[in-house]
Amino acid sequence: MRTNAVPAPSADPLAALGELPGVPEAVASVRTAVDRVYGHRVMRRRSTEVTSEAALRGARGSAALAGADWALEEVRRRTDFGAEDEAHTVGAALRLSAEAGQLLSVWRQSPLRVLARLHLVAAGGAPADGAVGRPRLAGEAVDEPLVTAPLPDAAELSGRLEGLAGLIVAGSAAPALVNAAVVHGELLALRPFCSYNGLVARAAQRIVLIGSGLDPKSICPAEVGHAELGREAYTTALEGYLSGTAEGMAAWIAHCGRAVELGVRESTAVCEALQRGAA
Repeated sequence: MRTNAVPAPSADPLAALGELPGVPEAVASVRTAVDRVYGHRVMRRRSTEVTSEAALRGARGSAALAGADWALEEVRRRTDFGAEDEAHTVGAALRLSAEAGQLLSVWRQSPLRVLARLHLVAAGGAPADGAVGRPRLAGEAVDEPLVTAPLPDAAELSGRLEGLAGLIVAGSAAPALVNAAVVHGELLALRPFCSYNGLVARAAQRIVLIGSGLDPKSICPAEVGHAELGREAYTTALEGYLSGTAEGMAAWIAHCGRAVELGVRESTAVCEALQRGAA
């Protein structure tokens, strides 16, 4: 993370971000929304079904942001995800959604290893050029049309990735929303891989939200909210993160919070449908 993104020197810079104007309110709003869906009566008996549906809808939302905006029923129906670019993107999002929950035990000890694994899963295996599962090298191109900000060079990428990993391993007293938003934003800023950076960044955000205890059953798909808010709002909010200013960082964190709340709304609707016997 950029040092100028932190408003004051601190042993816990992410905790400082949690005190920015508007961020405590966003954190409280997310906490209230998450508590409400976890308290739904359906969650006591059918939480596994809600988790599965949230994973599917989250994958659809992440793929939509990556340019493969398929209807939910098409994602549910299809079995072949390798025939064309959009299909491969949807397949990558589905694989990442399934994988995220399996990597929690490794994340806090070795986040870079998890990121490499996520990229490998997104790509569906290692191609002959060996560019999958490792940070990009000097001169390698990046395919990420949604984020058009200047690309950090390989040396800066290495340093900032190590810095991000250090923050994750050290832990923070910052709320889960702040941690998740910083991981998400920094990975989009760095675009550490030659491909699938947006999908990986959103999967990493999901891992943080699950592992933090905010969403332990993974029923609050922020990817749904990001897709609903739209690509323009997503990139505009990201510009705030990239600016490194207090106002920009706060705006990005609040945007991520709103996305989580919309994901909660989606899963609440799933709970209501299950209760009615309509799903």
